[in-house]
Amino acid sequence: MTGHGRETEAWVVESPGPMDTRPLRLVRKAVPDPGPGELLVEVDVCGVCRTDLHLAEGDLAPRAPGRTPGHEAVGRVIATGPDTPGFGPGDRVGAAWLARTCGVCRYCRAGRENLCPESRYTGWDRDGGFARLLIADARYVYALPSDGRDEAELAPLLCAGIIGYRALERAELPRGGRLGIYGFGASAHLTAQLAIARGATVHVLTRAEEARWLALELGAASAGGAYDAPPEPLDAAILFAPVGDLVPVALAALDRGGTLAVAGIHLSDIPALNYAAHLFQERTLRSVTANTRADGRAYLAEVAGLPLRVRTVAYAFGDADRALADLAADRVTGVAVLDLRGRPGAT
Repeated sequence: MTGHGRETEAWVVESPGPMDTRPLRLVRKAVPDPGPGELLVEVDVCGVCRTDLHLAEGDLAPRAPGRTPGHEAVGRVIATGPDTPGFGPGDRVGAAWLARTCGVCRYCRAGRENLCPESRYTGWDRDGGFARLLIADARYVYALPSDGRDEAELAPLLCAGIIGYRALERAELPRGGRLGIYGFGASAHLTAQLAIARGATVHVLTRAEEARWLALELGAASAGGAYDAPPEPLDAAILFAPVGDLVPVALAALDRGGTLAVAGIHLSDIPALNYAAHLFQERTLRSVTANTRADGRAYLAEVAGLPLRVRTVAYAFGDADRALADLAADRVTGVAVLDLRGRPGAT
């Protein structure tokens, strides 16, 4: 059922493919009324994530035709469905990647809801924040402070920040340890700051020269090319670039007992590994799958007390396809964000 004829502008993935084929289209969509436990949110800002790019280009098959991407959405509640305690009109909230889990499987019961076989995701299973209005399950949104912090700085925390946090935890970096970061986009530049704040020495390996300068500006001890060897052995590494060829490179850079965490939802094929060069001496290779709500709450609480610098590149809402094209071509240093403020969200 639609909300009394309410419509919204939204970008949809019409024909997945390379960005030069223009896979996205701007349309008008009917907006349903919020159901039990749901919120209707007017989006102010939505971060542009590499996962959105994977969806647009077909690396991730859309779960439904005409899906609206976007899972770093910050906005204001304008209506609540029945039985929705804890939120009311005007509250500032963030809708993130994890949109729903079953709550009863063995993974959910064990606090590992990121592995729930019935998990659903914003901008993949349900329409996301590349729209002026979205519907979100109130149990999976984050209450955000109304402390004057700009929405554009909050939006990237909802995926880039949270996923980076989980990747850092999965990498098991010892206190004061040496961390290698491969690729230096949205998530990496936030994760590097968190690791440095925890006392780590961070070495960044990435192909983009401007990203290397940003890494040094944010406090990295070194910044080299993606396939370069870091200046010292690493206790842990995180691979943010979706490039399987870098897996053996990063593993070879680890010290004995080190761990490599692969942070992306999509990765190109990994070449053959040599046991002695890449895995022996108890080196560990781990994946990162989504996040739990506990991860999100812990990350947002930790960075609330840090002078976190969120490097953003703003795009008008009507330029969402250009933002994804720039991301595909490595023309974004930091985080691309869509700014939807300044226009009414519904008719």
